[in-house]
Amino acid sequence: MNRTTLSLGAAVVALAAVTGIASATSGGDGAAAAASSPARLPVERSSALCPSPGDSQTADTTYTSVTPKGTGVAPDGDSAAALVPAATGDGPGAGPSASSKKKSSKKNTTGKGGKATASASPSASGTKPLLSLKQPGTPVTATAGDDPAALVGTATGALAPGWTTQETTTDDVGDGRGVAGLTCTAPDTDFWLPGASTAKDREDYVHLTNPDDSTAVVDLRLYGKNGALKSDTADGLPVPAHSSVPVLLSTLTSQAEDDVTVHVTTRSGRVGAALRASEGDTGVDWLAPSADPAPSLVLPGIPADASDVRLVVFAPGQNDADLNLELSGPTGGIVPAGHESLHVRSGMTASVDLKDVTRGEAGSLLLTPSSGDRPTPVVAALQVVRGKGDDREMAFIPATAPVTARATAADNRAKGSTLSLTAPRGAAEVAVTASAGTGGGTPATKTYTVKAGTTLAVTPPVPAGLKGSYALTVEPKSGGPVYAARTLALPKDGVPMFTVQTLPDDRGTVSVPAARQDLSILTSED
Repeated sequence: MNRTTLSLGAAVVALAAVTGIASATSGGDGAAAAASSPARLPVERSSALCPSPGDSQTADTTYTSVTPKGTGVAPDGDSAAALVPAATGDGPGAGPSASSKKKSSKKNTTGKGGKATASASPSASGTKPLLSLKQPGTPVTATAGDDPAALVGTATGALAPGWTTQETTTDDVGDGRGVAGLTCTAPDTDFWLPGASTAKDREDYVHLTNPDDSTAVVDLRLYGKNGALKSDTADGLPVPAHSSVPVLLSTLTSQAEDDVTVHVTTRSGRVGAALRASEGDTGVDWLAPSADPAPSLVLPGIPADASDVRLVVFAPGQNDADLNLELSGPTGGIVPAGHESLHVRSGMTASVDLKDVTRGEAGSLLLTPSSGDRPTPVVAALQVVRGKGDDREMAFIPATAPVTARATAADNRAKGSTLSLTAPRGAAEVAVTASAGTGGGTPATKTYTVKAGTTLAVTPPVPAGLKGSYALTVEPKSGGPVYAARTLALPKDGVPMFTVQTLPDDRGTVSVPAARQDLSILTSED
């Protein structure tokens, strides 16, 4: 048997492949290092995409951005986080334009507090940031200016882990009356948006935002109660680099449907996707993407005074889905009378009007498969209405993932926030931290115990001496999985204006496997 030594060039390439990405360990017990569990390390880069808030002359839009304290590590000067305006592209039924003017009295402002970072200066492309984050633990705010463009953001170093930005728009007149809130999304290639509509009394825009240097090509698929809606203009939509394109759903099809599921996929590139829905006298809000298709889903944070709750579900696979419905309340689970189960046909959107299902107690809706044999994954969202008659406002609650380590709601005020915590399977202990305010204040932390199978709705802690707005960070400490949502209520002139944001895990850390140098791979045996 001959041993042949690899060439020096091949050896260098092989060694780089072994040690170039994973953290390498040298010396000591190499076998033990290789067998150890992967380490969880903070991410070093995060992205956020905030769609255009629209072209209303009377609306006010605030952006609040924060990175929680506790995980990021970076040398001084190596951390930055900023949101810069994107260009506006044209698509089918292109809607609110970045060139539309708002009140001339508005100015771009950056929040106070914290030490300035390198990103406070204009970006490499020459575009000045609308908002620059200063330091972990202290949120900053900015208001939309005369040209309310979409925003593209990046955070690096110590500001990357858990970086969260919320866009909040308030408008007290016209069809856009209400509060529209959205946690700015990360770019991806696949999104599900159940709860959309092409009905005549709805105006739904899907906003597609491309953060990258090349054009993204997007396909939109719309599914109603009888399956896919016919469309000749929903395929191959180009979204230019560093730009945002709003697409009016009703221009994609001639079929008017009350309940539609939108599937956003990319042929090339990545985008952020969110849907802005406006419905006559019922108000306006953002519909964020549902959690990935799964047999069981949790939709947390239905307000106690909800006057109407509508569930929309879609089964994307080849099989029908049979689901059990359960409302998790403060004392346990109950089955909505007359709506114990729901059958969802494959490739079709199903809906059910649960009306005032909460009956004065805040709760969360749990969807579970009726049968344990090959359960079918689904996506889902709720349309929630508060108020009656002309004094109504709506919001959306998509199915969400659990908070495994940490999640943050960026925009909270001195009054009006309600935090909902749901533990569907086992009791859990959760720490909730209120950050310092954008203009000052002392952080505060409170621990809550959520009983198994219940939803706990609380007024969260408020930082002492609060000035401005603040962030809430949720961290499970023990027990079963926890799902969370935050309701922000900003009533105006008798209208219970509000918005709900679910709080999936911020994925501020990643698993990095241990590695060791193994020079034996540099030789081959004949």
